Amino acid sequence: MPFSIIFTKTLHLGVSIACEGQAALAGGATAAATWWSSPSWAHTKAAASAETVEVEPEAKEAIEVVEDGEVKTQDAAADDEKDIRPDFEALVLRVQQEICDAISGLDGHKFRVDEWERPNNRGIGKSCVLQDGNVFEKAGVNVSVVKGPLPPAAVSQMRSRGKPLREGAKPNFYAAGISLVIHPHNPMAPTVHLNYRFFQVEDPETKEKSWWFGGGADLTPSYLFEEDAVEFHSALKAACDKHDPTYFDRFKKWCDEYFYIKHRKESRGIGGIFFDDLDERPANSVSRKDLTDREAIMAFSKDCLESFVPTYISIMKRRKDMPFTPEQKEWQQLRRGRYVEFNLVLDRGTKFGLSTPDNARIESILVSLPLTARWEYMHEPEEGTEEAKIMDVVRNPRDWAVDLKELEDASFQEIMAELARRSEAEAEAAK
Repeated sequence: MPFSIIFTKTLHLGVSIACEGQAALAGGATAAATWWSSPSWAHTKAAASAETVEVEPEAKEAIEVVEDGEVKTQDAAADDEKDIRPDFEALVLRVQQEICDAISGLDGHKFRVDEWERPNNRGIGKSCVLQDGNVFEKAGVNVSVVKGPLPPAAVSQMRSRGKPLREGAKPNFYAAGISLVIHPHNPMAPTVHLNYRFFQVEDPETKEKSWWFGGGADLTPSYLFEEDAVEFHSALKAACDKHDPTYFDRFKKWCDEYFYIKHRKESRGIGGIFFDDLDERPANSVSRKDLTDREAIMAFSKDCLESFVPTYISIMKRRKDMPFTPEQKEWQQLRRGRYVEFNLVLDRGTKFGLSTPDNARIESILVSLPLTARWEYMHEPEEGTEEAKIMDVVRNPRDWAVDLKELEDASFQEIMAELARRSEAEAEAAK
């Protein structure tokens, strides 16, 4: 029986809060500094378009808490770098609204908005979910800003990853981010996942801080259209190359490794980029004295985020109305079964959330799951079929991104438009 859920993810501390299960969570700020900055949250929310969303009655209290200013921001703690938390929160809220506007505009249905607040003044979030739409079976676009004591298991995991947390420390964390998973109805249209986050921990005794960014985006088609793969990967490469020429190859490989389903010996999809623990400024901004390290990495995250709407909407416009057979729909459900397997068995963010007993938002943790999925015993597509074609790709990852040197003087928006034009031309030629 199909099931559905609304949600906003919260923690994926070990690898960077909220990696997948739709963790609208991200990276960090500190304990001594303000936990989150409600002014930027409230200002961005007020500026968001009211046309795309419908606020449920149960969300009103959380909205009023923010608007009434009960969640107050303390003065930012003195630090060597500018406190970027207000700017990052404003960024993810703005992009969340832009994504919801674009998806709703394509689908014709509005998102349900669920604004929530964690007990004891430990966080706020905004989950936007559209399900059973005209184009999309389910779309969840979530933002979280949370803080609190770091669980001992997370402390051990971070220490094993090289984080400078002293033995016996009981650090506090701050995390903020945006996460989405979108499942279309049409099996010719791909599922997509995105997550960008900022995380920070502080030792309350020594006041020593650690911070980093994480994130990425990946595409999961049931049927392979090479022009879609090229456009998606090339857009991410353009965002990476703008900041550091080493980023794309590193993060693409990381993505292929992270989304590998070991027990199936195949990847979840055709990849994209994935990164974590990013705390060193990009190579192209080393000489920028006007940017702190945090601002430089946030600028990279911003470009990655802003590549999403033009790229995915371009792909969806080509695929959403394509004809398909009942057999092709069944194949989509089988591939979605793999999506569920990865998210529930392997994804570190989902496992962390499910192992956190206090105040866990199960709806948020599981929002990435599709409404429908299918499993068949010993199913293997016939050789030479379109189904076998996508299986070859998920078992043998490819390099899809194209060289865009001839566009090196173009603006980022112009590059996105050119990639969409090329993909459309390829699709027309393939008809």
